[in-house]
Amino acid sequence: MKKIIILMVCLWGLGNTFTSAQTTEKEKFISSLMKQMTLDEKIGQLAQCTYRGNFTGPDGGNIPKEEYVRQGRIGSMLNVIGVKDIRRYQELALQSRLRIPLIFGLDVIHGYRTGFPLPLAEAASFDLAMIEEAARYNALESAADGLNWVFAPMVDISWDARWGRVMEGAGEDPYYGSRVAEARVRGLQGDDLADTTTVMACMKHFAGYGAPIAGKEYNSVDMSMGHFANFYMPPYKAAIKVGAATVMSAFNDFNNIPCTANDFLLNRLLREQWGFKGFVVSDYNSVEELVNHRYAVDKKDAAAKALNAGLDMEMVSTCYLTYLKELVQEGKVKESVLDDAVRRILEKKYELGLFEDPFRYCNPERAARILNAPEVRNASLRMAERSVVLLENRESVLPLTAQTRKIALIGGLSKSQYDMAGAWAATTDRNKVVTLYDALVRKGLEVSYAEGYDMKSNQLTGLQEALQAAEASDVIVVAVGERFGQSGEKASKVNIAIPEGQQKLVSELAKTGKPVIALVMCGRPVIFNEIREHADAVLCTWWLGSEAGNAICNVLWGEYNPSAKLPMTFPAHVGQIPIYYQNKSTGRPTALKQTYKASYIDASTEPAYPFGYGLSYTDFGYSDLKLLPGKAAGVHTEVSVKVTNTGKCAGEEVVQLYVQDKVASVTRPIKELKGFRKIHLNVGESKTVAFQITDDALGFYDNEMNYMVEPGDFVFMVGGSSDDVQQITYNLKE
Repeated sequence: MKKIIILMVCLWGLGNTFTSAQTTEKEKFISSLMKQMTLDEKIGQLAQCTYRGNFTGPDGGNIPKEEYVRQGRIGSMLNVIGVKDIRRYQELALQSRLRIPLIFGLDVIHGYRTGFPLPLAEAASFDLAMIEEAARYNALESAADGLNWVFAPMVDISWDARWGRVMEGAGEDPYYGSRVAEARVRGLQGDDLADTTTVMACMKHFAGYGAPIAGKEYNSVDMSMGHFANFYMPPYKAAIKVGAATVMSAFNDFNNIPCTANDFLLNRLLREQWGFKGFVVSDYNSVEELVNHRYAVDKKDAAAKALNAGLDMEMVSTCYLTYLKELVQEGKVKESVLDDAVRRILEKKYELGLFEDPFRYCNPERAARILNAPEVRNASLRMAERSVVLLENRESVLPLTAQTRKIALIGGLSKSQYDMAGAWAATTDRNKVVTLYDALVRKGLEVSYAEGYDMKSNQLTGLQEALQAAEASDVIVVAVGERFGQSGEKASKVNIAIPEGQQKLVSELAKTGKPVIALVMCGRPVIFNEIREHADAVLCTWWLGSEAGNAICNVLWGEYNPSAKLPMTFPAHVGQIPIYYQNKSTGRPTALKQTYKASYIDASTEPAYPFGYGLSYTDFGYSDLKLLPGKAAGVHTEVSVKVTNTGKCAGEEVVQLYVQDKVASVTRPIKELKGFRKIHLNVGESKTVAFQITDDALGFYDNEMNYMVEPGDFVFMVGGSSDDVQQITYNLKE
């Protein structure tokens, strides 16, 4: 008999926990305020304008945005950077009739003044406590400089590395993506939105944004409801459950309706089913872009459709400012719908403490003390160390020893502060980014530097100079990969391979016979088959932020033993994309060297590196896999395994649990991650890791989005990577 779990409407606390008395006080305050507001003032709360460029007002002219702020006809601003300017605009807002303060938002993706590793790199750490800590420091710096809202975290799942924005998420897995979403929301918001060390989070992009057709930015998304529910929905739901204060709608269409005006997503799913009490903001200009979707006749129609569908705040475009008053007067938008949106925004301003003190985030002394403080940079360093993935280490060429003194450092990326800061690092102090070159010199090493390739064309340049540096060295360290603008928003690619010139450089350096260590700097999975063939060691170092050079040095010399695992599959060929570990069997399952199977005739279906893969300087053995009785209510069984450090140094291992439902009423993946533990083991030490198996690990959504748990056999797989596991079978009785 099937066990169907009905989705109940739950009202979760959203970041700020109020007593009944406090809630009543908030409601009374906001109700009183709204009774005093004119229609124009209400509409103004739904408008967000940008600090940059001219502001096109409702009459079509370039109106000074300051005047609209002074009139109380702007509710929020984005891209205002620094306490001084934020205070100036807040002072203008307080000149309005009702003195309603502004909310100030910014894309703080991986650090504010101090750069942290890009989010995909942080996800590679599989260290949720460290990811939460990194988010906390991002919030600390942002709030210190006047902000109270950040457009993060991005929780979109993606299986397509051509999509440049994978750098901003947690990778391909919905279970892990959910845990990372929770950690980042908690880190940003803390326990109290009014605390000046926290900011409001904005969960984005709702929904399905990570699945654009052909990996092309801003493209359409097409998937079944069951597919959405099982693979893309979980991180959104998880972020709401832990209290994300705001949500950003996605640019794409979902189920043939643009997300910006999608009643199913914004009202029925988000608010009615999940109990979301915050407000929804559009993505940049996306209300106006409903016309480009050919879903709205014009901007007026776009305004009506967006607000009626539950879109509260319009970012940058001015459809609401221009047409909502007319739409309300015509009865095409009910004033009660407008009031609901206004109330949701005012509630967050209240919870931020802005009505009590509009300048609570504007403290220059606090900003000077916190921005680039030693403890923030130390956190950036620790996060960066934990983000480096060791992909190859032939004959244990790493870690380097104290006897390694002469380094041939090849590649312009190793010396570029701008590139090591990465994409989406607009407020990072790039002058304080420690490059690999800087770090090696500070370490007292003899460094022979050569560019090796031209940073713009990626063609080989000065090869002889690079070879001469290599000949005079103990070891060759070569930095290859992408520049900062080659991953991120608007950076989709047809070809994600590292340029031919860079790969050729590595193979030429290998001919010297000196050990070659390749550092792959990137914002996405990339392809580098020639490098894999010729380098003695390969590390994926992503873009690591302000402490990049120091972190890489610490890993190279073994001061930190790499422990990261890949949160996305790295393909071996572009034609394999989209590629991910959660394949289904199909009627003709993939089988190597067999025809009439789900395969290619010109290449293998195997990736270069699978999800969950990552090496260490030590080795780990798995044994004694067994099932134990569940000891708590709702626990069906426990999966237990002993993990032993069988190598020569202490290290950390990410123990991964995968589940396969042997037979189900809908087709299911061959395996799905349903748990992980990161453990530290000294040489020879063993630890037993146990995973509790509940309905969450066994169930799935059907095509009507009902969550179901069906009796039958389940295979539990445990190991250090998605393709390196031991397994045991469990039978769930009816």
